[in-house]
Amino acid sequence: MSDKTLSTAEKDDLPDSAFAFTAKRKEPLVDAAHVRNAIARFDQVQDVTDAERDAAWRKILAAAKKHDVEVAESDWRELAHGGKGG
Repeated sequence: MSDKTLSTAEKDDLPDSAFAFTAKRKEPLVDAAHVRNAIARFDQVQDVTDAERDAAWRKILAAAKKHDVEVAESDWRELAHGGKGG
């Protein structure tokens, strides 16, 4: 999946586990571009708890390692606008 944009059908075909925010099916982590996008948009995901953010961040870090994406932050709370948990 080298294309940065996934169609709705492609997203629908992905398992829940392919998303950073599994329950909301937000921020797919299928390749390096999507991992970078998930980090950039992390604070824009609404109606999630801090525990859900913690779990999503762990998934993002694992995907970043898998796809050779460097992540400067060790915790999502270090992102510019993080912490909008619900």
